[in-house]
Amino acid sequence: MLKSMTAFARHDQNSEAGTFTWELRSVNHRYLEPNFRLPEQFRELEIKLRESLRKKLARGKIDCSLKWQPSLQNGRSLSVNAEMLEGLKSALQQISDTIENCAPHDAVNLLQLPGVINSESSDRKSLLHQALEGFNAALISLCDNRQREGQQLAPLFDQRLRAIEQIVTDVRSKMPDILAKQKQTILQRFEEAKVEIDAQRLEQELVMIAQKTDVAEELDRLDAHVVEVNAVLKKTEPVGRRLDFLMQELNREANTLSSKSIVTDTTNAAVELKVLIEQMREQVQNIE
Repeated sequence: MLKSMTAFARHDQNSEAGTFTWELRSVNHRYLEPNFRLPEQFRELEIKLRESLRKKLARGKIDCSLKWQPSLQNGRSLSVNAEMLEGLKSALQQISDTIENCAPHDAVNLLQLPGVINSESSDRKSLLHQALEGFNAALISLCDNRQREGQQLAPLFDQRLRAIEQIVTDVRSKMPDILAKQKQTILQRFEEAKVEIDAQRLEQELVMIAQKTDVAEELDRLDAHVVEVNAVLKKTEPVGRRLDFLMQELNREANTLSSKSIVTDTTNAAVELKVLIEQMREQVQNIE
């Protein structure tokens, strides 16, 4: 099942302690690369957050940010670190004296600064547990969105693979006629040059042409790669790297087909193959 590496998820969670807002953004990347922006009081959760990501995702650059708005209307008293607050007040006054028209600092934002609220004033374990719950909910939503995006790519691959199969079939059916016409062209040139035809030499020339233009192996490999791509698309585990390798192999056979071409038909077929493969390859870069 295809999963895109591009997705977004947001989860809001309200509790007595305040409001937790998680935002997760995912883009394509060769490996799994998480990045966290957390308030200082939740920084210790990062190890658990990374473990959760590794269980759900295999690839992608994941930006995870948490905004916490502490509640001041839940009937619970908050113990403020007066010494820390006094130091902040002094620092803010120095900034105000130095910079004209400096905007005043919001009191709620001050509460979120590390050390302003004494940790013993609230149930810290509960707070961390709620934050982790919100992250896991956002992560599930992100995975669902990545899967939904990936499923939308399935018809694109199906169309391109069918087109490749048709091109291979057409080229294979035309090869006997191509070789027959090439033989006729050689005979015609002998006649125009009024040169006596050496049957043995003619046979050698035809054998050489047949060897140089024999694309049966390339066509067989193209068919085999298409079968393998279809099989990989049905797998449940991450398949992006496998698909990327198969796109390279398909492109290699298309290039060989082009290099062996002796008529416009096969040249055009090779070009069309490369266009179809490139269209798939662009999408593969975004698949987990």
